[in-house]
Amino acid sequence: MIESSDFRSMRIPLNHGAGNMPVLGFGTLIPDAAVTISATRDALAAGFRHFDCAERYRNEREVGEALQAGLAAGGIAREEIFVTTKLWNSNHRPERVGPAFEASLDRLGLNFLDLYLIHTPFAFQPGNEQDPRDENGNVLYDHGVTLLDTWRAMESLVDHGRCRAIGLSDVALNELLPLYEAARIKPAVVQVEAHPYLPETELLEFCKEKGVVFLAFAPLGHGMRPGPIEDPAILKIAARVGKTPAQVLLAWAAQRGTALLTTPKSADRARENFDISALPEDALEEISRIQTRQRLNAVVTTGIPGFIPRGQSA
Repeated sequence: MIESSDFRSMRIPLNHGAGNMPVLGFGTLIPDAAVTISATRDALAAGFRHFDCAERYRNEREVGEALQAGLAAGGIAREEIFVTTKLWNSNHRPERVGPAFEASLDRLGLNFLDLYLIHTPFAFQPGNEQDPRDENGNVLYDHGVTLLDTWRAMESLVDHGRCRAIGLSDVALNELLPLYEAARIKPAVVQVEAHPYLPETELLEFCKEKGVVFLAFAPLGHGMRPGPIEDPAILKIAARVGKTPAQVLLAWAAQRGTALLTTPKSADRARENFDISALPEDALEEISRIQTRQRLNAVVTTGIPGFIPRGQSA
């Protein structure tokens, strides 16, 4: 467990890449373009220095615009922020990886990327359609490329110097293990859903053992209700320590040694989600005793981003 009392300035070194990742990250999965811009600027103003993007979100240009304006207004250097984006499933063919990376970099208005992730381990039919489907509505997968083929192309991005580290998202341990063993450049980061209802303990232990940063998305449970943010144990701890339930969940994520992503859409919420400090040991023990187990994002089993209907267990 991490025992720091203040996570706002904490960074985790990337053992398999250059630089270090701020523990507290801002996720940019926001459908509305105007809200993307305002929320990104508010997050930067609140103190966030870690921004997680994706080609899939279709808003890299808006995020880039907000970051450029916010950096200039705040006198913040590019080197002070950590920016991630992700390769989408329809670009897994090795010859498509480089052009997809360059297109994301161009939309973000950056000349280098701190981290590039394979968004999911599923390859879709290559092309410009993000969700290629057959006449029955079924996703068209690309069985002519392996995850290792895509990873080799990711490694070449690091070789050319404009991408400082690479990793994977939405990947299970059984998919990560063979790739990790075969990789010339080891994954620096693994980003997966994680919260008290889905602690991913085995994957976290593997990452700690191998020096891979474990990056938790949906640490508040995607805002699903009922969910972790309304769990009686979390509410009880929040009242006792004088923090909000969201702050309790984010502190738990940071104290177990993970980086985390949250997506506040207002300035007040951004300040709340950035004001994270350590929980007492007995609170951590209470959270560890929560028995509910539920996955809220189905992507690891279907390849189709989206949420499992409420009440369906992992």
